[in-house]
Amino acid sequence: MLKTKEKMGKLYPFGRRNISWKGQWVVVGDTRFYARSRWEANYARYLEWLKSRGEVISWEHEPKTFWFEGVKRGVCSYLPDFSVVRPGGLVEYHEVKGWMDSRSVTKLKRMKKYYPSIPLILVDSDRYRALDREVRSFVPGWESLTALPKKTPSKAGMPSAPGSAKDQTTA
Repeated sequence: MLKTKEKMGKLYPFGRRNISWKGQWVVVGDTRFYARSRWEANYARYLEWLKSRGEVISWEHEPKTFWFEGVKRGVCSYLPDFSVVRPGGLVEYHEVKGWMDSRSVTKLKRMKKYYPSIPLILVDSDRYRALDREVRSFVPGWESLTALPKKTPSKAGMPSAPGSAKDQTTA
């Protein structure tokens, strides 16, 4: 239990120990935002790179909160990390998640239940590792990691990352 509290940042009132990157303000393209992790900052750089290639029209960091009406206990809202507009106008939401705790699982399940027509892409540790290997050498500003966290088990029924066989985007 202490290890879990330490990982979640609840054991030490002044923050987690032995972490190499803390949330900070970053500038990617013309956008300045508060990245909660290196992964979020890198994913924004990746989206900006896709934008420069015309594969993405635009992206925003944490632009919209989705509310789960009628929920009386637990998670009652969800704020995805990124909104992405694809060519043709399709808007999808991307969530960068290195650590999948029970609260995160609940948010994603409720999002799927309350907003089934909204495409949600989960960039979990497996997808991020693959992305890191694929694009780190040519995405400007990409911060490579010396050690990525251990793989977390996939959650059944959760949306998967873009380009994977399990990609679940709904129209």
